Amino acid sequence: MTQQLDRVALVTGGNRGIGRAIAEQLIESGYRVAVTSRSGEGGPEGALTVAADVTDSASVDAAFSQVEAELGPIGVVVANAGVTNDMLLLRMGEDDFADVVDTNLTGAFRVIKRAAKGMLRAKFGRVVLISSVVGLYGSPGQINYAASKAGLVGIARSLTRELGGRGITANVVAPGFIETEMTAVLPEETQQQYLASIPAGRFGRVEEIAKTVAWLASDDAAYVSGAVIPVDGGLGMGH
Repeated sequence: MTQQLDRVALVTGGNRGIGRAIAEQLIESGYRVAVTSRSGEGGPEGALTVAADVTDSASVDAAFSQVEAELGPIGVVVANAGVTNDMLLLRMGEDDFADVVDTNLTGAFRVIKRAAKGMLRAKFGRVVLISSVVGLYGSPGQINYAASKAGLVGIARSLTRELGGRGITANVVAPGFIETEMTAVLPEETQQQYLASIPAGRFGRVEEIAKTVAWLASDDAAYVSGAVIPVDGGLGMGH
């Protein structure tokens, strides 16, 4: 895998889980890495951690300005920040739907819009959107989450058509069930039900998502754009 070692990468929601693993992998790959968290604390060692709320454009702009001032122009953006608020359709209020979409989908839009200015000037950019197998596979009780994650595909493909000629790529990584704090607390019976639906017969590891993101950020993936890459052990079968 090749890339210029002076490139700056920003990972939103990079203080825990998949986002943290992505940040750590990018650090290992030689990038100067910044992560956002709501508190501005808790990022991995070796990363600049800045405060940002992706539901607030001014907060996003301030975070970018801080990273640019301390590390330089941002060439790689990983839109990872996300939330869930699961419930069945008939119990889901409009706010329950809108709040998840505002963070997961509109939040990604805010981040990408701010990042695009610098990428256009540099005639280089890597945008990686962290979606979910649920976005195209569906899941009961997750209409808000699935809608927000499916929307990221439309963003990536539209961005590719708009900016693909400027050295900017935009791709989606769609994780399946991954070993995180969220899956660890599931009852054993529930875990076994999930495992039965995964052809690989195991949950994924955060490192497997991180390495996929690192490849998409690298020069080796310069001709890959508008793609949806499932990292799900075969669960979604390319959906």
